[in-house]
Formats: sequence, structure tokens, C-alpha cells
Amino acid sequence: MILEERSDGPGTDEDSSRLQDDSSILKDCDSILQKQPCQLQNQLAGLHQQISKELRIRTGAENLYRATSNTWVRKTVALELSYVNSNLQLLKEELAELSRGMDVDQPEGESVTIPMIPLGLKETKELDWATPLKELISEHFEEDGTSYETEIQELEDLRQATRIPSRDEVGLNLLAAYYSQLCFLDARFFSPARSPRLLFHWYDSLTGVPAEQQALAFEKGSILFNIGALHTQIGARQDCSCTKGTSHATEAFQRAAGAFRLLRENFSHAPSPDMSTASLSMLEQLMVAQAQECIFKGLLLPASDRPDSCPAQLQLAQEAAQVAAEYGLVHRAMAQPPVQDYLPASWTNLAHVKSEHFCALAHYHAAMALCEDSSADEGELSRHIFQPSTTCDPQGPTASSIQKMPQHLEERRKLAKAHLKRAILGQEEALRLHTLCRVLREVDLLQVVVTQALRCSMAKYSELEREDDFFEAVEAPDIQPKTHQAPEVRMPSLSQMKVTDIFHRLGPLSVFSTKNRWRLVGPVHMTRGEGNFGFTLRGDSPVLITAVVPGGQAESAGLKEGDYIVSVNGQPCKWWKHMEVVAQLRGMGEEGVSLQVVSMLPSPEPPHSTRPRQQALLVSQRDCGFETQMPARARPWPILGWGRKTKQSKTESHPDSCTNRKCVTCP
Repeated sequence: MILEERSDGPGTDEDSSRLQDDSSILKDCDSILQKQPCQLQNQLAGLHQQISKELRIRTGAENLYRATSNTWVRKTVALELSYVNSNLQLLKEELAELSRGMDVDQPEGESVTIPMIPLGLKETKELDWATPLKELISEHFEEDGTSYETEIQELEDLRQATRIPSRDEVGLNLLAAYYSQLCFLDARFFSPARSPRLLFHWYDSLTGVPAEQQALAFEKGSILFNIGALHTQIGARQDCSCTKGTSHATEAFQRAAGAFRLLRENFSHAPSPDMSTASLSMLEQLMVAQAQECIFKGLLLPASDRPDSCPAQLQLAQEAAQVAAEYGLVHRAMAQPPVQDYLPASWTNLAHVKSEHFCALAHYHAAMALCEDSSADEGELSRHIFQPSTTCDPQGPTASSIQKMPQHLEERRKLAKAHLKRAILGQEEALRLHTLCRVLREVDLLQVVVTQALRCSMAKYSELEREDDFFEAVEAPDIQPKTHQAPEVRMPSLSQMKVTDIFHRLGPLSVFSTKNRWRLVGPVHMTRGEGNFGFTLRGDSPVLITAVVPGGQAESAGLKEGDYIVSVNGQPCKWWKHMEVVAQLRGMGEEGVSLQVVSMLPSPEPPHSTRPRQQALLVSQRDCGFETQMPARARPWPILGWGRKTKQSKTESHPDSCTNRKCVTCP
């Protein structure tokens, strides 16, 4: 009640704007209300009311979180924000599915599969790029900032579009394109000497708690996090009842794991829990486990056509044990502090349920191998079934711990019963864990899958049961985890995204950035004297004056070595090649030429603040290093914008494009 009452009170303009932005997703369904059946209309209307209510609660909770300094109140509000944020993510996913005219529930039957864990996107507020960028362009780049309104609007539109990307390749490309633009912005506008005054505001994906920071690294890290989260959503919505679906899901989860690893290795001091090292490590493990599960599902499809194939059943037994081992690691990571403090409890319980479920499946397939193929090779069965799991025995299997395969059919039957008994106990434990969690109890698909597996195990156990089995003397050993297709953590292919710098008109990044200072000279008028203008040119984009002839026309006009030509007769030439500038100068007649150059000044020193230095909440662990971006070519940017420092000076970074070594002075 307190949170809802505070939401009715006065709020800031930023809060009102955020409510309008978040509510914009609800308008997507208006166009289909008249076209859909009455049942779908009622569902959409119900979702609209639920989302509006959750948004009001979150706004009130956020206002209270900012206003109070009481530690106990802040913890309580943070817990409420976490619950509201989880509800919003589920409601928005359901709304997106309904807006696409899709059925959210999977069909019942043998194609029903256990659900995956998708990760919600980080949310953000609108950001005013115009004011700080115009000011920086006018003061530092000495150009009219208002002339770049088109470029700034393009940047703002791109950022706005990334807030609600579609769950497909188009959405991934959109996030990658914005990330590449952030790399350009980082190289051009952000430096220790000077940066635009921006405040990036993002909400934690797991808790919903807001976080703010001025560092552009926070914006880049949040976009990279959303790339990984979007991969999880794409993987979770694949149809794993066919080979194509399992393949696509495996690829999506592998790329999600790569995005989280990339973020973990290149960012530190995260201001939100979801981007902490512990969280990213856990998310990477979770995605690897889900990819391993998809691999198992892909192997299960063809094996279901050959239930009497012993090699196929043995492979499934080991693959299921591998999935169980992966989820066991995930469950332990989720149960460790500080992750357990802000992670949804349903995730931890689901990982535990899956660990028990797939361990039971491993024993079930081992029993099927024993029952269906009595002539199987004894060594092969011993190697696959009876060798204990290395996860249970840290020292590995020993000669005494490896049991031998029974040679008689009756002994095989008893061993199969022992494996089925462990399978039944495991599935019953999974169902018990399922009922203990309130959220998981509402996931009917999970109960359907585990119940189906339990029924299969019990039916097979009944077939092997005999009236004279008065006691069970055989104990089934653990199944050795092994996979023939280990998941690969694949980094997102951000460097392959072909984009053009939005602020391309400002010039090449090697010169025209806030890392450098320069003075605009000219335009100066020059005429040809004794066959030349009296200077030597080298390099491309921009062309550099490497030498000035003493007493020549260039020296008289005030040009000096190290200047860059930026305009020829009023035409901007920052991106011209060496031969283009030379050809333009050669074509000048007796009227001469008008040039405009920039003279480089000493690099600025970072301002020393008298205030106590605060540790950056989110910083990179590598140095920045960029080169000139060409407009028509794909640029292999460092993934997070950090690389080796440039060892060459500015003048050395431009190769001599003139092939005529005798032409040292421009004609």
C-alpha cells in the first residue's frame, strides 16, 4: 500500500516520460484488437491493465528508493522492485507473443519440452544527446553544432529503437549497430581531457533497482548485456521438438554465453548486480548448461526412432548425465552469495529440478540399454555405465570402484531395475522440488515433462518386476558424464557489423577527436611560385604537410610542417586521398588556390580536480586505441572498444601514398 500511495504523489518529468516510454509497448496491440477473436481481446486487455499497474507500482517504489536514506527501507523497496521487475518481464514477453498472433502455451503431448530460462532486457530512460554534443562540437571541433542536428537525431532514434528490439536477427543487428556507434562516439567524443556531460540511467535486469553513471562504458556494457539477454530469449522460444529448433537454440545459448563472458572479462566495478563478476559467471554457466540440454534434445529425436539400439541409449545416458552435471554446477553457483541475494528463487529451484530430472533420465536410458540389447559388448557397457561419475569422486574412478558388467540375463534385469529405481526416485525428487516453489508450481509444462518421464520409468519398472523379487541386492552405480558435442562459448560477431560513423563529417578519428587539440588556420590564398606551392604532402584522410620550403609560397602564407589540409577552395577534404588533393592543386591556374588547414596543438592534460577522487563504478580493463574509420568499409573494432595503445605518432600513422619518390614538393 505504501508503494502505491507514493506513486500517486508528484513525480519528476523524467518519471512521467519513462512511464510514457514504457507504456508505448502497449500500443502495439491496438491495431489487432478489432481483428482478433474475443478471447484474444480479453487477454490483451487484461495484460494492459496488469502492466499499467506494475508500472505505477515500480514508479512509486523507485521514488521511495531515491527519497529514503533508511537502510531497512531501501532493502525492502529493492526486494519489491525485484518482484515487480520480474512480473513486468513476464507480462511484456506474453504481450509480445500475443501481438504476433502466437499461442504462448506449447502443445501437449510427446513434443512438450522442459522450459528454458530466458533473461529479461535491461531497461533505460531517454537520453538527451543533443545539448552536450552540440556544445562539444561548437567548442572543441570549432564547427556549428546546429548543423549536426540530423546526425544527433539519427543517434537518438537508434538508441530509442534498441530499447524494445524484436526477438530475432533484426533485433540483434540493431543492438550491434548501436554498439558500433558507441565505439565511434567513445573514440571521438570521450577522453580524459574532455567528454560530454551525459548521465546514463539503466535498470538492473534481475532486481529492477536503478543505477546511474556518466561513463560511456556503462552504456556499452548494458547494450552488450542486452545482446546476451536477447540471445537467451531467442533460444528459449525455439521449437525443440525438431532438429532445426534444437540447433538454433544451441547456437543462441552459446552466443549468449559468449556475450556474458566478454562482458565479464572486459568490465569491472559494475554499478548493478546483474553485471557483477559473480552474476556474469553464473549466467555464462547457465547458458552453457542450457546449450548442453539442447544438444541432448537434438540427440534424443533420432534415438526415439531406435529405442532398441544399445549404443544410442548408452550415448543418451552419458549425455543426460552431462546435462545433470552442468545444472548441478549452475545450482551451486546460484546458491552462493552474493548471487543468491538478488537472483529469483525460481531460477535456483528450476536448476535444481533439472539437475535431478536429467540425472534420472541418465539412469533410465542406462536401464533401456541393459534391457533392449543383451548381446552388447561387455567392455562397452562397463565403460559407459559402471564407471562412476567424476563429479562424485574427485579422485576419479579406481580399479576397485569399476564394477563389471553382469554376464547373465537375470543379472542384467536386476541391474536395469536398480537403474530404473534410481530414475523413479530422481523424478519424484524433481516433482517434490517443483511443488515447493510457488512460481514453478504455475509452470504446467515443467510438471508435464517430469511426470511423463516418471510414468515411463514406472512402466518399464513394472515390466521387469517379478513376484519372486523379495529383496534388491543390486545397487546401480552413477553414470559417467560425457558428451560428444561440448558447447562452444561463441563471442558475438560485433566486429563484422558494417556501419558508418554517424558523425563522419567531423573528419577522421585519428585527428579529429577530443583526445587532440588543434587551431583552424585560414582560408589562406596561395599562388604557384616557380612551378610549385612550396610544400610537400603525404598521407591520406587527412593529407599532411610534411615539409615547407623556406621562403616559398606556403611559408609566406603561414603554413608549417605538421598541418593538415581540411579544405581546398571551399571544398571539405578531410577524407580526400593524397592523389585527390595533388590533382586538385595541379589543376589550379594563375588565380591560385584557397586552402584551410588545422595546426595541431600540444595534447591537453586531464583536468585535476580538487575534489576527492572516486573510484569509477564501471571501468574497462584495457587501454583505448582506435584508428581512422573509412566510410565504405567494415571496421574490425575491438569488441568493447579497448585495445593496444597506438605506438606511432600522428604523423607516422599515415603512409606515403605517393609512388613518385622524386615528387617531394607539391607542384
